Amino acid sequence: MKFFVDTADIDAISELNDLGMVDGVTTNPSLILKSGRDILEVTKEICELVSGPVSAEVIALEADDMIAEGRKLAEIATNIAVKVPLTWAGLKACKTLSDDGLMVNVTLCFSANQALLAAKAGATFISPFVGRLDDINIDGLDLIADIRTIYDNYGFETQILAASMRSANHMSECAKIGADVATAPPAVIKAMANHVLTDKGLAQFVKDAAEASIKIL
Repeated sequence: MKFFVDTADIDAISELNDLGMVDGVTTNPSLILKSGRDILEVTKEICELVSGPVSAEVIALEADDMIAEGRKLAEIATNIAVKVPLTWAGLKACKTLSDDGLMVNVTLCFSANQALLAAKAGATFISPFVGRLDDINIDGLDLIADIRTIYDNYGFETQILAASMRSANHMSECAKIGADVATAPPAVIKAMANHVLTDKGLAQFVKDAAEASIKIL
């Protein structure tokens, strides 16, 4: 499973990229606001930093305006994936931008029917939001499984980009289901390394090494 980092924080992206943990980046207006940077400026910097897809989201609500904004964003770099919402207008924009040869990430997906429409419209990525479904007592992982089944049934090439990852458990469960990509905040990716037994074992090794006066350097 590929890892996309869900942030516009350059330092956080750089740290994970240096470890080979970054296959792409996703941003949205909320993350751009949090960064305090101009959208075109920070997106260009991210695209120069990573070689994989960088999702940059349109803010328009009408199809023609989304298409114009998407084409503007695509001028930033060749690895831009234009991010559009899963509305009827967004699907229209997806079809046009995909026909232009651009990568398109259709976001805010909350049902299998929506994911099926996005695939038919030529989406490169579909972004089902796991955590936000969990927030309203619907198992978001069930949606990932349903989309995987539908796409496999008919050979759709649209990649499942599991989004709204809230925990390390979300990451491993999406990997088991067969999501192509998971996008998560840096803190969630780092949390995947944590285990209480690792901490316990390391503490014992350190204690024993001190008692044995073990030195390597």
